[in-house]
Amino acid sequence: MPSVAVGIICKTPLPGHSKTRLSPPLRPDECAGLSASFIRDLSATIDDLTSIEDVAGYAVYTPVGTEVMLRALLPAAFRLLSQSDGDLGTRLRNAIKDLLRAGHRGAILVNSDSPTLPLAILRDAVHAVRRGDNVVLGPALDGGYTLVGLSQPHDHLFADIPWSTPQVYRLTLERAREIDLPATNVPQWYDIDDEYTLRLLQAELAGQPLEFAEPGLTGADAPHTRRFLANRIARARVRSLS
Repeated sequence: MPSVAVGIICKTPLPGHSKTRLSPPLRPDECAGLSASFIRDLSATIDDLTSIEDVAGYAVYTPVGTEVMLRALLPAAFRLLSQSDGDLGTRLRNAIKDLLRAGHRGAILVNSDSPTLPLAILRDAVHAVRRGDNVVLGPALDGGYTLVGLSQPHDHLFADIPWSTPQVYRLTLERAREIDLPATNVPQWYDIDDEYTLRLLQAELAGQPLEFAEPGLTGADAPHTRRFLANRIARARVRSLS
C-alpha cells in the first residue's frame, strides 16, 4: 500500500522573517532560533512515526534557495517540496496535489508551530486519511487547525478562507459540507504564534497539564525547543547580573 505523506508547512528560519509576532518579547534572532527548534522537534516526531506507520516525511518549504540551511534541521530521510506562490490556501491546495501526484496514498500538512504535537494525533490522522475520501482536521486552540489531510484533492476546501483568523477551522468545515465531503477530527492541539501561546508552551514543558487536552493525551517531549528556551532564560539571568 502506498505511503501517506506527512509534510511540515514551513519557512526556513531567518531573523526578521520567522515568528515575527513573538518579537517582542523575543529578539529577531531568537525568533529564528525558536522556529528552527520547532522544526527539529516536529520533524523528529514525524520521523518516529515512520517506524510504526507507512509514512514519508516532508518539509514543504519556502523560500527556494535555502535548502542547505533547512536540510540541517531535518532527519536524513525527510524529503523537500518547495511551496508554490500564492496565499496560504493556494499553497496548501497545491502542496496536497503535488504530494498525491508523487504517488502517496494521502497527504497530511502540519503547521510548523506545534513542536509538542503528539505522535498519537499524527497517527490518528494517518489512519483517518487511509479510510477514504474525507478531510481530516486537527482543530487548533486559536480557531485554526494544526493539520489538514486528504486522500484526494478538493480545491474548494481552501477557497475564500480568511487565513490567520479564528474562523479558519469553522469555515473549512463549511466548505466540506458544501461539497458533501465527510470531515474527521483528530484531537485538538495548539500552535505557538504569540506571547500567550509561548507562555502556554513554557508551562507545558515545565510539566503543567494542558486544560484543553483529551485525557491521557500528552505532548511530545520537544527536546530542542526545551533546550532553546532554557538557554534563553539562562542568558537573560546572566545579562541581569552583569
